[in-house]
Amino acid sequence: MVNTGTIIVENNGEALNYRQLKEGIAKSLEGRTFKKVLLVPPDITRPNSGAGDIISIYESLLGNAHIDVLPALGTHKPMTRDEQISFFGESLPKERFLVHNWRSGVTKIGTVPAAFIAEVSGGLIREAVDVEISDYLLDPSYDLILSIGQVVPHEVAGMANYTKNIAVGCGGSKFINLSHMLGAVCGMESIMGKDHSPVRRVFDYVQEQFLSTLPLEYVLTVTVTESEKTNILGLYIGKDRSAFNRAVELSQKYNLIYMKSPIKTCVVWLDEAEFHSTWLGNKAIYRTRMAMADSGHLIIIAPGVKMFGEDKEIDRLIRKFGYIGRDKILELCKTENELQNNLSAAAHLIHGSTDGRFKVTYATEILSCEDVEGVSFNYIPYKEAANKYNPEKLKPGYNTLSNGEEVFFINNPALGLWALEN
Repeated sequence: MVNTGTIIVENNGEALNYRQLKEGIAKSLEGRTFKKVLLVPPDITRPNSGAGDIISIYESLLGNAHIDVLPALGTHKPMTRDEQISFFGESLPKERFLVHNWRSGVTKIGTVPAAFIAEVSGGLIREAVDVEISDYLLDPSYDLILSIGQVVPHEVAGMANYTKNIAVGCGGSKFINLSHMLGAVCGMESIMGKDHSPVRRVFDYVQEQFLSTLPLEYVLTVTVTESEKTNILGLYIGKDRSAFNRAVELSQKYNLIYMKSPIKTCVVWLDEAEFHSTWLGNKAIYRTRMAMADSGHLIIIAPGVKMFGEDKEIDRLIRKFGYIGRDKILELCKTENELQNNLSAAAHLIHGSTDGRFKVTYATEILSCEDVEGVSFNYIPYKEAANKYNPEKLKPGYNTLSNGEEVFFINNPALGLWALEN
């Protein structure tokens, strides 16, 4: 454990136990008392973050402080009570959970100037963007705000978490839209797994210029999952970027998987408890695209996927335009007001397109063949895919099926990034 203003708890790549986590968190709170605390964890779509244990520890250490929880939903659906209990336990009652509304429950705190956006994008985008964050974050009655989450390779930010949890997870539509489009136009391949991506540079600007006056601290984890058990390898607590920097180093070591040769056939399992939309499930595409062979085949087995967007309007736009490729979506953005006003949806359509480089097949039980093919994916029935590529029998990595076919299996695409060795 190192205490230089930032708390760092690591164990040479070995899993941290509950005692080690608690000692680190206790060290960060040492000598301080609080009356009202806001915890900002990920939602149910990021169950491997370790946030459930982290919140349990804070509950035990914060004494008589009033605790509220604001899940960083971004554009996702609000958590149900069952999801709250599943992730965080039953000790915090339903009324302590706040719901972020990215369309209306936000307040502008500043503007990132057009010149800066043009600089980081190489001139691809030349417009200013307002930064809006949840009204709850601006409530002066909170004397401590703890942003909790996992650092892991990410398709928009390069590496997830830190300021992203606030500016996007608890942000407004304008900033969510522009940050996602910035990542899309700059190209995922040049962003994913990188620390100082164009989008991250914008997040850093927001942190330095607009968030430094809040009573905000970051609680970051790096995790790996083995046989359905999530192990926290690192815990980082602090107010500035030094905590994030150290977490990025560990995540790049353990969450980046380098392949010696391109994957010809990749099978990805989407747990129905975690993935219920292609908005989430397309991580199977984002996280494997740098490892997929040209003319390869990505098969996504998705029994719980029942919609395209988490938001009704975005779901409608995905159904209308489909995953038709980067160039076509960018052209449509010049003429279609619906996309211009929902750039995060446009960016998602770009992210989820392979531009014809490899084939994507969704195996769904709830979405129909017509639904899936309507957004330009291929379709096979869930039962057919699960019978041929049984996720209970396949092991992570390469498998040879009884018919001699070789497939690469991923049991959760959210846990890493697969790419070819340089």
